[in-house]
Amino acid sequence: MKSLNLNKFFYLVFYLIVFPNLLMADEVDIWKKKSDTGKINKTNETSLDNKEKNAVRINNQKSILENNISSSELILKDDKPLFGIYDPEENDLNLNIWINSDGNTLKGLMSRIDKIKLSNFAEEIFVNTIMTYSYPPSLNLKEEEFLNLKIDWLIKNNKDEILEEFLKKNQQFKKKKNIIQYFVDKNIAKANLGEACKKSDFISKDIKDSYLEKFKIYCLIFNDKKKEAQLLFDILKEQDLSDIFFNNKINFLLGINTKPNKDVKTDNLLNFYLSSVTVPNFKYEPNEKTNKFIWKYLNSANLITIENFDDKEKIKTLEIAANDGTLDNERIFEIYKQRSFDLNTLINADIVYQSLDNVDARALVYQKYLLTDKIENKINQLATLKEMFKKDKLDNVFTVFMSNELKKINEDDIPDSYKQVVESNIISETEYKLGRIKYDDKILHRSRVLRFYTEKGTSIKKSQKDLINIYKKIKRNKDYFFSAKDLSLIEALQKDGFKIPKEIDLKEISERYFIPEGLNGLIKKQEIGHLALKFVEIIGEDEIQNLDSETIYFIINALNKANLIKFRNKALITALPLRS
Repeated sequence: MKSLNLNKFFYLVFYLIVFPNLLMADEVDIWKKKSDTGKINKTNETSLDNKEKNAVRINNQKSILENNISSSELILKDDKPLFGIYDPEENDLNLNIWINSDGNTLKGLMSRIDKIKLSNFAEEIFVNTIMTYSYPPSLNLKEEEFLNLKIDWLIKNNKDEILEEFLKKNQQFKKKKNIIQYFVDKNIAKANLGEACKKSDFISKDIKDSYLEKFKIYCLIFNDKKKEAQLLFDILKEQDLSDIFFNNKINFLLGINTKPNKDVKTDNLLNFYLSSVTVPNFKYEPNEKTNKFIWKYLNSANLITIENFDDKEKIKTLEIAANDGTLDNERIFEIYKQRSFDLNTLINADIVYQSLDNVDARALVYQKYLLTDKIENKINQLATLKEMFKKDKLDNVFTVFMSNELKKINEDDIPDSYKQVVESNIISETEYKLGRIKYDDKILHRSRVLRFYTEKGTSIKKSQKDLINIYKKIKRNKDYFFSAKDLSLIEALQKDGFKIPKEIDLKEISERYFIPEGLNGLIKKQEIGHLALKFVEIIGEDEIQNLDSETIYFIINALNKANLIKFRNKALITALPLRS
């Protein structure tokens, strides 16, 4: 990628300020050429005043992108860099999508979204919006705080690929060390030190962080580079970034001290890991307050053992850890299998379990389930276990397990009276697969007119003919109801330059459907980033194709008005077609 030296940069800014109108004229010609080749036209609903205010910024952005300047070198306002992954034009956005928004309002919106398990569609819009290079809000939210909100969400939701791409594209930012430590700790927790050490390559000279520097030293020892490790270790001590605990552990690993230090520290994962690899016959009893990464490391390194199955409190602690996702659920069921019951207790498990404490009751019913062959009984025992886990608020331990066990049962072997129970407890695939489109020319929004959006290379001329022919057929059906989804498609086609049959009165039809005034307000104020996040909140956990028709309509209508054509097209091809 080419760099822009300082003189050229100032010349470019001067040129943009003095000759903005000239560049805007050139921009119009470019869009005309694009429309001639059949691509979607973009209409600008921004007021003339806003155009004049934003012309310099927008043209500055386009000039930089057109000159192949690295995204990580975007320094466009007050000599401050912009942070992100995606160039604004990739999703019909611009550098100013947040500029008119109130930071306090955005913080509240981000906080609400943070509590939602987003659907695939909602998450895609969210990530594409927040990770686009852009200026922060001009009111009540500083760049650093805004960036931290984004990074915290990515870390919380384990978006490792996006975080790694962000590290590669953005060289210097204050929370860089947090992302690197997240990667390091995550791989230590998997007991995968080789991969964890690879992540330390992101630690540049500008990052002065004792935790990461200590980990670099351990990695050199791990990779048998003790001389280099000794050199960095000496520098760390000179900079007063080390401590007695770390010094003792490293001196032992370097062979300077032959007697192992038996101290164990749990204040962070690195100290705990160093404890585990230097203390002979290392054992540690975690509890509810133990760091989640330490729990995961103990699990991955097979350091969690049960020597006394009468220790119910320890088993309960492990159950809670599994429910929180810090311990593999399978370990709980392995513990249940090892609990000892006599034959008479097992035979009468359906009655006896009610007189036992909760841990033993779950273990007994689980063993009975494993010994049962009859399908009806197996389903009943799984249902009993479900209620027992639910009662102790341990649903997460059992939900996936039950789903997986039910999937093992041949569908033809399930009695009719149990089919609904089985179906309601099977979890669908995490990733939604759209399936093949089945065009239906009897319904406008499912007709082959959609090929303009679903099949690349379909010309507007061919689709215009399809629209006329299909509408003629539909018009013959006196009972045909022009739905909100039909309206969504027709408004999109009109936006993209299609001639709509005169008989279709869009104004009259659109009056049937309510569009939240708040969305129109965001569009008028050019709060485009805020608007996109509102859609994320509205869609939430649902896939857009599962929303009601009216909600789908006002989403597509607002995306149209905001000129978010790529988001709109994604919504169209996801929500409208019939799929097999």
